[in-house]
Amino acid sequence: MDNNDQHKITYFADSVIKETTLPRRFTFPFYYEPHPLTILAATELQQYLETHTGLGHNFGLTNDKETMAIGKMFGVLVVADTEGKIGYLSAFSGKLADSNDHPKFVPPVFDMLTEDSFFLKEQEVIDSVNAQLEEVESNEDYHQLRRELEELSAQSMEEIAAFKNELKTNKENRRLRREENSTNPDPHDFEMAEADLSKQSHYDRHRLRLLTAKWKEVLEDTRTRLAQFEDRIDALRSERKERSAALQLQLFEQYLFLNKDGKSKSLQDIFSATAFGRPPAAAGECATPKLLQYAFAQGYHPLAMAEFWWGAAPRSEIRKHKQFYPACAGKCKPILAHMLEGMPLDENPFLQAAEGNSGLEIVFEDDYLLVVNKSAGLRSVPGVDISDSVYSRLKSTLANTEPLMVHRLDMGTSGLLVVAKTRGAHKHIQKQFLDRVVSKRYTALLSKAIDQTEGEISLPLCPDPFNRPRQMVCFETGKTSITKWKVVATIGEVTKVHFWPLTGRTHQLRMHAAHEMGLNAPIVGDDIYGNAGTRLYLHAAQLSFIHPKTKERISFEVAEDF
Repeated sequence: MDNNDQHKITYFADSVIKETTLPRRFTFPFYYEPHPLTILAATELQQYLETHTGLGHNFGLTNDKETMAIGKMFGVLVVADTEGKIGYLSAFSGKLADSNDHPKFVPPVFDMLTEDSFFLKEQEVIDSVNAQLEEVESNEDYHQLRRELEELSAQSMEEIAAFKNELKTNKENRRLRREENSTNPDPHDFEMAEADLSKQSHYDRHRLRLLTAKWKEVLEDTRTRLAQFEDRIDALRSERKERSAALQLQLFEQYLFLNKDGKSKSLQDIFSATAFGRPPAAAGECATPKLLQYAFAQGYHPLAMAEFWWGAAPRSEIRKHKQFYPACAGKCKPILAHMLEGMPLDENPFLQAAEGNSGLEIVFEDDYLLVVNKSAGLRSVPGVDISDSVYSRLKSTLANTEPLMVHRLDMGTSGLLVVAKTRGAHKHIQKQFLDRVVSKRYTALLSKAIDQTEGEISLPLCPDPFNRPRQMVCFETGKTSITKWKVVATIGEVTKVHFWPLTGRTHQLRMHAAHEMGLNAPIVGDDIYGNAGTRLYLHAAQLSFIHPKTKERISFEVAEDF
């Protein structure tokens, strides 16, 4: 291949092009099988990354502990240049070693790091605000005043509480004396004693007011001195927030994305019509928008794209070294909708309904519920664009009965699914799921051999806000997710396991299988966390729960067909 660094394009050899059928439509970027030319381009780019160690970025593939390990998404775009020659462009998401300028790779849509750019100038101002804020927040007088206020507050409460206890004792003593005085036959002596007791009571209240006033004055004086620091901190934080927001808005307007017709749209305009209302952080910095932007600017014709992960996986996500991944939905989908406007794309697989003969076997039915055996590829409930599902099929066959979905299985998962026929049955069984008294067992094929024979996985999960329905591991906001597992058999390079989910989180079994802190072995055919295949090899094989009418436990089992 001939490399033309000036134009960032690497050309394929003529022999390669003659032996390869060019794609007739551009890649559907959110679900694809890489075209042979993108596989070849990605392989060459990976060889480049392996041999060019001077990029200054720690991908986490060596024992370099001096800098933080950060894996990266890389992308390749197969294009026809202005003369019809076929080659590919390369890009990375974000920055490499805090730089956008690398000879092999296309530039960003907007380079905020160019010398004397408005971004760097304003960033210097924000950095100065941060420095002032850090100086105030680390001031020893400030911390001393905070400690002093805390100690004085505690001391005041303790002293006032002790004094109130003393007054309570005094009050009780006065009550006892009044009882004694009530037996005094001399009215004059009685009145004198009562007056003395009343005087003592007034004196006690006066002492309490003095003590309270003293502490109020001491605390207010300390708070006044502390407020001088805190007002300065609030002002600096407010200035930082306002400057950062203004800078971000200015950046959004600088990111102008082209499409094949030469029409440009700013990042702000693109995201204004979305649910976000404004661009999320780092939008426009992903590989595919960079690649398309450069291609359109140079007059190239995009033919196919692919993105792969290079380096160590982040702690929260499932990313495998050298594995291909689709473009992210949250950040890239609105941008690519504009950039790919008018371009013929491969068919969107998300709009393909399950095959007509995909099975829905009724395993059990009575007046209260059904248990069905769902085939892989059939949805549990209708989607936005596809109505065919367990729900729609049951609704068309059940006379005058609304099927009430108690739980769901992923479209790719086969197996047992319980559907209620009455509101009461639905509420009863759903509560069993919530109370975790439903017994479930799944069978799966994992993509590699497992060293252990059984165990338990506990990884808290939460949705990836920019890439639904993907899930993430998060130890701060994630929900508890627990799975027991046991190896059934090792078959060549794959392992058959049983899963017992003790919680019911979205994609729980798929995440626990694939994540490096789980089994680190994606389920075979997992097109989200592993590699796509003919199907997802995950089957809900056993289901047991209490019948809502008879109150007896009923169990069902359907063996997997793999």
